[in-house]
Amino acid sequence: MQTQRPPSVWVDNGHAIVRRGMVACLQQAGFVVRGESAALVPTPTVDRIDVLLFESEGTALRRAVRLAAGRPTGLVATIRVATEQQVREIVDAGVAAVLPHDTLTPESLVASVRAVVAGAVTLPGDLLARLLTHVMQTANLGPTGLNPRERSVLRLLAEGLDTRGIAEDLCFSERTVKNVVHDVLTKLNCRTRAQAVALATREGAI
Repeated sequence: MQTQRPPSVWVDNGHAIVRRGMVACLQQAGFVVRGESAALVPTPTVDRIDVLLFESEGTALRRAVRLAAGRPTGLVATIRVATEQQVREIVDAGVAAVLPHDTLTPESLVASVRAVVAGAVTLPGDLLARLLTHVMQTANLGPTGLNPRERSVLRLLAEGLDTRGIAEDLCFSERTVKNVVHDVLTKLNCRTRAQAVALATREGAI
């Protein structure tokens, strides 16, 4: 019987102690850490990893997105100051999880990276709630109108559920969930689930 390989990750952070602490937490949780960097130097070998965990400072966001372009590698960004605008920029770029430094714990780090490996989206709860509070709830999203089933899937994505969790919650098959997500990405012209959640949140669709 073939066993599933453990997920792999690359850890990028400018503070050596913080970086090594992240490495230790992830290794203890069963992840394989393929390498470390500061400000993405040395350049991560993204073709060999499931998740690139990077510190979003300066030009790092643009560089990380460019490195992962066209690959299945998930992006997880840590940020020092979690402003609404910065989180939106990060999510719009295709990053699947955002981890503010001031609320980061070993448990939240491991849970977020695992969620991204499973295909989920992880956003700061307080910022997501703020986005939801300040948008007008509408029945449709412009000319591309999302139907109720698509909005339900998006809401659960925003809550951090992966494909299996969404299927169980809505009593769908996992194949149906994947098809709905594909339709949503097509309608919203988004490359990733995180982008779709960010756009739908801003437009009041969820």
